Amino acid sequence: MTPTLVRNQLGADASAPADAGTRARDWAEIQERMLAPLYEAVYDRMEIGAATRMLSLGCGSGLAMLVAAARGAHVTGVDSDRERLALARARLLPDAGWDDAPAHSPHPVRRRARLVAEGGPAPVGADGAPYNLITVFEPIGCAAGDSEGLVPALRSAVPLAVRGAAVVLTGWGPPERCATAAVLQVAARLADTARPPRTEPGRWRPTLRDDLEDVAARAGLRPDGSGRVSCPFGYADVGSAVRGLLSTGLFDAAVRATDRSQVEKEVAEALHPYRREDGTVWMPNVFRYLVCVT
Repeated sequence: MTPTLVRNQLGADASAPADAGTRARDWAEIQERMLAPLYEAVYDRMEIGAATRMLSLGCGSGLAMLVAAARGAHVTGVDSDRERLALARARLLPDAGWDDAPAHSPHPVRRRARLVAEGGPAPVGADGAPYNLITVFEPIGCAAGDSEGLVPALRSAVPLAVRGAAVVLTGWGPPERCATAAVLQVAARLADTARPPRTEPGRWRPTLRDDLEDVAARAGLRPDGSGRVSCPFGYADVGSAVRGLLSTGLFDAAVRATDRSQVEKEVAEALHPYRREDGTVWMPNVFRYLVCVT
C-alpha cells in the first residue's frame, strides 16, 4: 500500500502552536497512514483473520486496529494519549455500546472492537477470549528511552494471551535506509542548545541494530522471525510534512529547548532536499518488525 499524499488541513498555518487535540488530529490525518504498509505486511505474515484476537499496545488513533478489524480480527486497543484514543473511538466505536453489540448486529466491526485507556480496567478482549496476537505499532529505536515504558506494558499484557501467542514489535530501520533520519537529526541538534545541555527521554538518537531484540529479551519474549518494510513518507507540501513530523513527539525535546516556531522553521529547511518539483515531499524509509513468541 502506498501512502496517500495528505494536504495541509483547512489551510492551517504550520507555524501555529499546536494543543493536544490539534497534535492528535495531525497524527491521525497526516502521519499515521504513513505506517500503513507496515500494518499490512505484518497482517499478511501473521495471517490476520476471524480467528485473530489482537491486543494493540499504543494503538494511537486506531488505524492499525481498523485495518485488522476489516480483515475479521477481534481487536482491543490500549493507549495513554487520551486525545488519540478519542479519535480511535470515533473511528471504531462512534456509537456507545459498539463493543457490546449483539451477535446479530449488521455492523460486524462493532462486535470486534474495544478501546481502553492506559491505567484503566484490564484490557479484556472484545470477545472475552485470551489474545493470540499482541502488536506494538509505535516504532521504537530513534528516541532516548522510547522503550522504557514498553517493557512493563508487555510483561503486563503477556498473561492476557494464550501460551505461545505471537508478539510483534516494530522499529525504525537503519538510518542509512531512512531519509527521515536526516530530518530527525534537527531534533537532536536543537535539543543540544538547552543551557545547560541535557539528555532526556524523547531526544532523538540513531537507531541501533538490536533495539527490538533488546526489548524482547527484557520482556521475556523469544524472537521468531523478522522483516523489513518500505514506508515512504509522502506529503503534499512542506507545511503538512512539518505538522505530521511534529505530531510524532520526536521533536518535543527540541521544542522544550528552543521553541516551536524555531523547530518548525529548521525542520522545513531540512525537508528541502526531499521536495519535488510539484511541491510534494517524498522521503523513502524502511521500518523493521520482530515477531516474538510468549
